[in-house]
Amino acid sequence: MAGAALDAIDRRILQVLQEDGRASNVELAQRVHLSAPQCLRRVRALEERGVILGYTARVDREALGYGVMAYVNLNIDREQFGRVRELEQVLRSFPEIIECHCISGDHDYLLKVVARDLKSLSQFLTDRLMQVPGVDDVRSMICMEEIKPGAPLPVDAA
Repeated sequence: MAGAALDAIDRRILQVLQEDGRASNVELAQRVHLSAPQCLRRVRALEERGVILGYTARVDREALGYGVMAYVNLNIDREQFGRVRELEQVLRSFPEIIECHCISGDHDYLLKVVARDLKSLSQFLTDRLMQVPGVDDVRSMICMEEIKPGAPLPVDAA
């Protein structure tokens, strides 16, 4: 939610929840120096305003057998631009695509893709992604090492 007015306590709540999304309301209240009922009201208000989008667990991709991560630049065929929302729906449906961003510059989309190995990545790109109607050009970059994965958003006063 752009421009959401957040005070210092709201920002501290967001910081703590990004560090530990499993913190109980009592633990959270202690860490931000509020009573438990006040803390719960604030968290619920942040959820209702759409500042807190949800709660998830971070999972090690390699523990699930995904040894390869790649960034994929994708361009769409200009003649298919009228069907761009359909293309985006297809991109959302691929579980291998864990992030998809519409970008400016030389490419239309930047995808973050996981695969079990290089052969699996190649098969996904060639046999599935490049077969989607409207996909014109696909270029991949293999991630050699994650330096700062999944960092929390900074919550300093803007």
